[in-house]
Amino acid sequence: MTLMTSTAWTVLAMAVAAPAWAQAPAAPSPAAAVTEIDALIVTGTRRVNRTAFESAAPVDVVSHDVLESIASDEIMNKLQATTPSFNVQRLPAADGQAFVRPATLRGLSPDQTLVMVNGKRRHRSAVLGGRGQQGVDMAQFSAGGMERIEVLRDGASAQYGSDAIAGVINVILSDREGFNGYAQTSQYYEGDGTKTEVGGRYGVKLGEGGYLVGALDYTDAEATSRTRQRPDAIAFQAANPSLKVPNPVQRWGQPDRTVWRSSLNAALPISEAVEAYGFATYTDSTGVTDFNWRNPSTDSSYRASTVFPGWTLNSVYPTGFSPKFGQDETDYQLNGGVRGDLGSYHWDLSAGFGRDEVNYFLNNSINASFGPNSPTSFDAGTLVQEEQTLNFDVTRPLAWSFLAQPANLAMGAEARTETFEIKAGDRYSWDVGPGAASGLPSGSNGFPGYSPSQAGSWDQTSYAGYVDLDLPLTDKLTTAVAIRYEDFSEFGSTTDGKITARYEFTPDFAVRGAVSTGFRAPTPGQIYSTRTSQGLNTTTLQLFTSGRLATTNPVAVFFGAKPLQPEESTNLSLGAVYRHAGFTASLDYYRIDVDNRFASSQAFTVTAAVKAQLLALGVPGADSLTSVSYFTNAFDTRTQGLDAVAAWKGDWLSGKVGLTGAMNWNDTKVRRANPAQISALSKINIEDSLPEYAGNVTFDYARGRYSLMARVRYTGEWTDAQLNGTANLIQVFGAKTFVDLSATARLTDSLKLTVGAENLFNTYPDEATFQASRGLIYSRNAVYDTDGGLWYARLAVSF
Repeated sequence: MTLMTSTAWTVLAMAVAAPAWAQAPAAPSPAAAVTEIDALIVTGTRRVNRTAFESAAPVDVVSHDVLESIASDEIMNKLQATTPSFNVQRLPAADGQAFVRPATLRGLSPDQTLVMVNGKRRHRSAVLGGRGQQGVDMAQFSAGGMERIEVLRDGASAQYGSDAIAGVINVILSDREGFNGYAQTSQYYEGDGTKTEVGGRYGVKLGEGGYLVGALDYTDAEATSRTRQRPDAIAFQAANPSLKVPNPVQRWGQPDRTVWRSSLNAALPISEAVEAYGFATYTDSTGVTDFNWRNPSTDSSYRASTVFPGWTLNSVYPTGFSPKFGQDETDYQLNGGVRGDLGSYHWDLSAGFGRDEVNYFLNNSINASFGPNSPTSFDAGTLVQEEQTLNFDVTRPLAWSFLAQPANLAMGAEARTETFEIKAGDRYSWDVGPGAASGLPSGSNGFPGYSPSQAGSWDQTSYAGYVDLDLPLTDKLTTAVAIRYEDFSEFGSTTDGKITARYEFTPDFAVRGAVSTGFRAPTPGQIYSTRTSQGLNTTTLQLFTSGRLATTNPVAVFFGAKPLQPEESTNLSLGAVYRHAGFTASLDYYRIDVDNRFASSQAFTVTAAVKAQLLALGVPGADSLTSVSYFTNAFDTRTQGLDAVAAWKGDWLSGKVGLTGAMNWNDTKVRRANPAQISALSKINIEDSLPEYAGNVTFDYARGRYSLMARVRYTGEWTDAQLNGTANLIQVFGAKTFVDLSATARLTDSLKLTVGAENLFNTYPDEATFQASRGLIYSRNAVYDTDGGLWYARLAVSF
């Protein structure tokens, strides 16, 4: 860490010392607007010459320059800063979600947005969220290898298949020649969270029209801590003055992370009409975070047992302990194919494979049921998600006499197999030792490992076919119709459709609309996996252990579990677009009805009889379980909202100026819910856990060799509702405004230096009053960064 940080500073210092007599280059352009309305797009259309302005559904084009203007190394944070309808939470000490953070579009579930790379489906993460979601881990992408991101804000299951209910995020990899490199260092105003980032991208031509582009990024991020000493730790220290209790006894904040990200994008002409292509991404990361502190005065792991005479946990952790939870993750995707032209047909045959492997480990812990024989570090098991796809797509123009322009017909087929696997952890992470009979809890404390009875591999296969017809009926009216049929091995078939229309009153003003149906298929991980987790009751300060059972588990069936069915949606959108003399604007209303949405059922109390059944089934930690739940199709919702985007570019004060504003109003209401399966608390989370209003305004100015960027981000009121043991904890958090500022100096034609601050005025959210007993200051479910202001410096080189 020290070497990397000092190296980055050395490079930055050399850049600052560049000769003053270096010729000033031409004025750089301001960072591109979030929605480049005249940019060609490939998402939401099968035509090759359509722009965002001409699209019948709203598409945001987030350029590489915009992505680069945001300090975070994670793509989700970059999108959140620029796209108001996109949200991501930090979730400290939330098991795997501390690292695989759930990101949402239009307030819907993370796995209700389809993510693609170069137009090909991306595999999902191996981690399942607390509400059952299993989306794509967008933190695995290398920003340095991206050309742009296209965000389709409309349902698209009829075009792309499962998951595309809220929309589609399509990551387009770079195909440009040349080299780009950077070194960046950053730190929070509090003096922690120091982060070093270094990366580069290099592209060369291959033959006539081909290319090979590779990118590599490295990030080393230290943890943050926004914590107060726990009151019970203060009391424990007072009662035991001879001991030195750590202050604080646990961290609440971002984890320690080290990440290597890479991408490769290539195309090679085989003949004048055919080319081979391929792309790949690879990421390797590790991270560690804290769990709740175990108090020797109250934690059951510290009780004496006749099974281990003369031994208690005080001999190992006399001042208590905070388990250190971590994960090693390896994620990669490989896609390749051939495409070409045959007469009037354009065809594309491709195959893809994606894999995400997450290995959990736990340090500074104990399996108390084994007493002095227990290790303090554990391999808690591994989750694996694999997906294989095979696609064949064909497009051709149709010159019908009654059309103003040729129609575009697209047809295709897809075969896909996804596999979810659980690998058991080491024996001590899940096994029940002899001390359990006298009340010592079993399993690795903090995160009981996956047992052999939970381990296994499950798969699902699907086959799909689609037809997509784009019809320019007149010079002003364009319509499109898409139909897709898909058959899944685990639940059957579904057919979805989409109709879009766009009417152009003038070349600079048009209205547009779409209606569609969609779906999201349950995954093998959601159908078959079982998990045990632990938490801390903030009232009693006692640990509780809850179990999430597979819907096929006999205990879950006893409590009412049924086979999972697909979530189904009906989408409606209506909007308008306008442009004039450097000014562009769009306004879009949307309504999304989703039936059979996934959630965790209510928590059912574990009686002695239920506990005996779970022990017989080999569920880890069953002897300590206090409640169980399962995934279920529990409710129907209606989400409606409004997206407004406006941008202007022009000349001002002998320089170039850009001004972009974006606003989102998003409201979700539960239309139907089974009170026996979903609690009032869950209903609050569904409706109010994300802000109803969000927006941002960005100002860019460039003159000569210097440029300036200022961004104001607004996040509206939201509600945090948590089940904590048997208590419902509910708190409303007020709206917050954050200001970002950066300045860039182009030192030479090849070098530029940027210094800036995000959350310039060090704004913090309201404190989470109901969490004070465990030292947490700000809500772990916050929809923005809770670590305060951050400064950064970045040196970029290109040639």
